[in-house]
Amino acid sequence: MANQITTIVKTRKRDIARMEKITIRKHLNSDALITTMKNGFDKIQDHRPGNVQHSLGDTIMAGFAMFSLKDPSLLAFDERRMTAPHNLMTIYGMGSIPCDTSMREILDDVDPNDLRPLFKDAFRQLQRGKMLEQMVFMQDSYLLNLDGTGYFSSNKLYSDACMEKIHKNGKRTYYLQAVGAAIVHPNFKEVIPLCPEVIRKQDGQTKMDCERNAIKRFLEKFRQDHPHLKVIINEDALSSNAPHIDDLEQYACHYILGVKEGDHKFLFQHVDRAAETGEAIELVVADKDKKESLHYFRIVYDAPLNKSNQERRVTFVEYWEENTKTGKIQRFSWVTDLDVTEDNVYLFMRGARARWKIENETFNTLKNQGYHFGHNYGLGKKHLSEVFIFLTMLAFLVDQILQLCCPLFNAAWKEWKSKRSLWEKVRSKFHEFSIQTMEELYRSLLEHKQVPLSR
Repeated sequence: MANQITTIVKTRKRDIARMEKITIRKHLNSDALITTMKNGFDKIQDHRPGNVQHSLGDTIMAGFAMFSLKDPSLLAFDERRMTAPHNLMTIYGMGSIPCDTSMREILDDVDPNDLRPLFKDAFRQLQRGKMLEQMVFMQDSYLLNLDGTGYFSSNKLYSDACMEKIHKNGKRTYYLQAVGAAIVHPNFKEVIPLCPEVIRKQDGQTKMDCERNAIKRFLEKFRQDHPHLKVIINEDALSSNAPHIDDLEQYACHYILGVKEGDHKFLFQHVDRAAETGEAIELVVADKDKKESLHYFRIVYDAPLNKSNQERRVTFVEYWEENTKTGKIQRFSWVTDLDVTEDNVYLFMRGARARWKIENETFNTLKNQGYHFGHNYGLGKKHLSEVFIFLTMLAFLVDQILQLCCPLFNAAWKEWKSKRSLWEKVRSKFHEFSIQTMEELYRSLLEHKQVPLSR
């Protein structure tokens, strides 16, 4: 028994010592970022006339809190509102919390573009804290991945905003999509999402038309929000066309765009001729970390994009990765306006291949790690589904900033092994204990210290 007590005391002292070493940055911690969100929400002009029961700022913050806590539904959040209103109002700075029906009705009339400044506000905190600089990729520019994704699909439910797909059997599928954008780096697990652009019904019926029109709007708004930010747009093979490259140049964006031989026969024929005449740069690089891997590169400068746009000249980069043990070969090719050389082509390749981070580290994380991305929280009659997507992405942005900058958040995540377990523990604390700040909550997860909830 005495040995057990001694072990408990030693463990407790070790926990306290560990907690004392964990410090947080002034503007890059949970409570500071929540305050940033609340200040931004309070600036949005209320569209409702006269006296109201719940302010618009409180209502938007309630929606943000729902996604911040990863509640699976409005009903689940409404139960939290009734069982732990003190914690919600204290931590998220709300004077009152609307019920689920009121939240839907109020948020449906909010213009999603009014939420755009919040992404910039959080981004500014990263810049202010000098934390974003470590994610610079090439030519003093950030790697900005773009891709489209679906966030709603149903054979029965729909709204005026939904696009429709008519199947051969006559049945219809109603769906909603958005173009997501995130700053990534091949050396970082974290991604920094920017404000998404929702694909609207009028954008067209094909994937290419839908994304192309939405990306045009994204680029225009992106440059309004970040007029001087140097970026390299990284996209898939659907984007390697002259009109899109014109758009990228109009908004002063570098680019890395995938290309496929089936879509660019003229370009690949030009590359083959350049290789035959010795005009192509070809090299082999051994992998320092994976001895069984060999990397083959072919670079061709001043290549024509395609037969119809021969005046559009690009740098072509072809890449093979061979596993010398299995004989397996992976092959990739891109066009770019970057200055690619023998010295930096390996780095270029790693950035180009990091395009998957928009799918895996962003969309898959949102769909499979507790964010319930794709769950229908409500379509509404006007803007509700878009508002909810924007709030989901804001909550994800805050979490990614914490993962990048906050040792307290990362210590709590490490303690509870997975993000799903961490979110579950955070939600349980809201129900069971009185909490004043998110810092207090995360520290309690490490100390295993519990403060009884005042009923």
